[in-house]
Amino acid sequence: MGQENDTQLSEFLLLGFSEDPELQPLIFGLFLSMYLVTVLGNLLIILVTISDSHLHTPMYFFLSNLSFSDICFTSTIIPKMLVNIQTQRKAITYAGCITQIYFFTLFVVLDNFLLAVMAYDRFVAICHPLNYTVIMNPHLCGLLVLASWIMSALNSLLQSLMVLRLSFCSNLEIPHFFCEIIQVVHLACSDTFLNDLVMYLAAVLLAGCAFAGILYSYSKIVSSIRAISSAQGKYRAFSTCASHLSVVSLFYGTGLGVYLSSTVTQNSHSNAAASVMYSVVTPMLNPFIYSLRNKDIKSALMRLIERVTIKGTFGPGLDKCP
Repeated sequence: MGQENDTQLSEFLLLGFSEDPELQPLIFGLFLSMYLVTVLGNLLIILVTISDSHLHTPMYFFLSNLSFSDICFTSTIIPKMLVNIQTQRKAITYAGCITQIYFFTLFVVLDNFLLAVMAYDRFVAICHPLNYTVIMNPHLCGLLVLASWIMSALNSLLQSLMVLRLSFCSNLEIPHFFCEIIQVVHLACSDTFLNDLVMYLAAVLLAGCAFAGILYSYSKIVSSIRAISSAQGKYRAFSTCASHLSVVSLFYGTGLGVYLSSTVTQNSHSNAAASVMYSVVTPMLNPFIYSLRNKDIKSALMRLIERVTIKGTFGPGLDKCP
């Protein structure tokens, strides 16, 4: 087949994990279960932070935004994958693929920024406790989240527009279970140097700066905790950021694992399996990390269950950021 440009292109083929028909029901059941757990778990976090006045604080305001982002993150890729398995089709339209690239990139970068914002919140809470409510005021909280959304949206728009300029040939098979931007760019017949440059610059500037901010925040937190004289005081200070530190380690650890696996092996199925860790498993585990390791969330859950079973009400709504 001769070269065809993006105006004539109608669809890509998502190869997924395996072409073995016997494995499809297992893959479908596994991913459906993980998707439901992810959505329900993160919805529960949002509901708890909205319904409980004790959680109307900046930290839980940011956490509810992270949970919303994780729901959207997985909803961008998993439903389409489940539909393809159920209908025994691998196709995704060109427009659908570009849309998937846009929203996937948006919510990955948004997660990245929100984790950095949450690290800054913990830095202020531990290093400047007396000025915490003054510094982390509602205006700043809203501004930080709005800036995260705007920068994520602009970046994903740029990345999507860069893909639109590419031309594609006869090989339209994506060795993945969703339209990952790197995989799509590598299918192009036209020159992809500019695309690669923009992708790596965005990764360094956006992810790198956010990660550097997290490292700086925690370096200051560790210094402040070490200065506390009592062991109980150190434990209490560290416990306030233990859940966030676990989520950060999981997010960046799985992302680094995917990158290393893609450089070490050229096996497409192995790369797709590794991508499951940061695209599905991490958003699924976040609610468990915050609910199991956080006394405030556990107490709020108990109060919510009490209100539902006894009074049948969820209580007042959430102010954006007290």
